[in-house]
Amino acid sequence: SGVPEAELPDLLDRFSDCKYLRCRGLMLIPPAGSAEDARTHFRALRRLRDQQSAIQRPRVDLAELSMGMSGDFEVAIEEGATWVRVGTALFGARPDL
Repeated sequence: SGVPEAELPDLLDRFSDCKYLRCRGLMLIPPAGSAEDARTHFRALRRLRDQQSAIQRPRVDLAELSMGMSGDFEVAIEEGATWVRVGTALFGARPDL
């Protein structure tokens, strides 16, 4: 379910105590809707990443933004995504089980 925005700074601070973990970036899956609806969420995550990147923390390097899927990856890239998830575009819809 993710981390509420207000709790992100504390979570990032905790990486200094994690000898074998490193935070490489942030990930977002926006609420269902159109690609343009998702743009607001993508833009907000990029701003949050930029704010938190200004704070030097051990084991935290927020270089990556994982956001965007098959239906909205173009908008996600426009808003700064460095990783996108495009499984449906490559493999088709998941079968109903």
